[in-house]
Formats: sequence, structure tokens, C-alpha cells
Amino acid sequence: MTAELRQLDQLPRQNATQVKNRWGEVVRLVRQSGSVAITNHAQVEMVLLPAATYEQVAQQLQALKVQRQSQLDELAQRFEQRLAALQQPEAPAQVDALFAARGRLSGPAAGKAARRPKAGASF
Repeated sequence: MTAELRQLDQLPRQNATQVKNRWGEVVRLVRQSGSVAITNHAQVEMVLLPAATYEQVAQQLQALKVQRQSQLDELAQRFEQRLAALQQPEAPAQVDALFAARGRLSGPAAGKAARRPKAGASF
């Protein structure tokens, strides 16, 4: 179950003195509303939320970090593959031929006027 977190400006508010002097009421308010913004001089300084909600948020954050790292690893692998291709002995000649063609197709595909050059595998 995913915790629905409201925007900061939509949270019930308690000032720091109320939290200190009326802890029991603040705890009930957190349980009732899901979270409470704690203010000091009318500025929100922190948010109280139940431990279960905190754990859910922490798990979701960790899952996002793992997903982002996986995406970065995949991009690094693709980069390394492309770099390896560019470091092959025949690569400079192929790049020179590509620039010399100036966007025109050569070989068997050149006769097909409807086909245009494609840039990369994902184009």
C-alpha cells in the first residue's frame, strides 16, 4: 500500500510550542490526518508522520535509487559498446566515408528513393 502524501501547504499545522506542550494531541492529529507540519515562526520546519509511512517512503526511495542505478548501468554499457566500435581499426575509414557521403545512401539501398538514412539503432 502506497502512502499518499499531501502537499506541504495542505497539511494541518502545529507550532513547535504546541508540539512540546500538547504531544498527545499532536500524536492523535498525526494518526487522524496522516501527517502534521510543524512550524516555527510560521515557517514549516519539519513534518511528523507515522513510522509505517516513513518506512514506505524510505523503501520507495530505495527502489527508485536501484532503478536509476540500473538505468545508468545500462547507459554505461551501451556507451562502452559504442566506444569499442569506434576503437576498431576500420572505424576511422568508416567515419570518413560517412562524412564524405553527406547524408546520401550508397550501395543497394541507394536505389530506393523512399528510404532515408537512419541515425542510430533507436531512430
